[in-house]
Amino acid sequence: MSIKFTLGTDPEIFLKDKVTGKLISAVGKIGGTKWAPQKITPEGHAILEDNVAVEFNTPPADSAENFHNHIKFVLEHLVAKVGEMGLEFAVKVSAASFPIEELMTPQAQEFGCEPDFNAWTGKMNSRPVATDRTLRSCGGHVHVGTELDPRSVIRAMDLFLGLPSLHLDGDDKRRQLYGKAGCFRPKSYGAEYRTLSNFWIFEHWGPNWVYGQTKKALEFVENGET
Repeated sequence: MSIKFTLGTDPEIFLKDKVTGKLISAVGKIGGTKWAPQKITPEGHAILEDNVAVEFNTPPADSAENFHNHIKFVLEHLVAKVGEMGLEFAVKVSAASFPIEELMTPQAQEFGCEPDFNAWTGKMNSRPVATDRTLRSCGGHVHVGTELDPRSVIRAMDLFLGLPSLHLDGDDKRRQLYGKAGCFRPKSYGAEYRTLSNFWIFEHWGPNWVYGQTKKALEFVENGET
């Protein structure tokens, strides 16, 4: 019997000027916050501003096709929205130093304070501190709906997603601060895997790869291999 689970994501994306290529803060351009995302469908597709990045949420998907379609739907919505402002996505950029003038708002200097944990040690992760105060990063976190043990699931996801991402993700700046092995948050529905950057969002194979590798990780745990 195939293992049952759901998958969602809440990736962050940088914006840039279409003409100059300059990185532009999303503050005041998208709407929505972590605590009150701007819903674009009743099902749970939503957009918001997170520091200087655009973030979007997808509802839980129970198949690779649905997971892919949820992501595609919100990306198309955002492309049209930011395109009207003369902006576009900074594709495959998961960490970058922003111009000082784009960081002058309180929101651009505010960082999430909710702690995350290391699934290998069971300890809370230390809050990262960057020497470059203009450096910002984008995650491609994966939310797994499962009744399996969260720490076991995250350790398996390191094997099936985290390790391959070292070769697939060409931007390694983010890993200096975020996305360490085993980084996660326990959730009422399962767990949030926080190791991946947003690189896979922009690959045509990305959503299917994430869904398939997550399924392998869960089967690995269910079979008692971790």
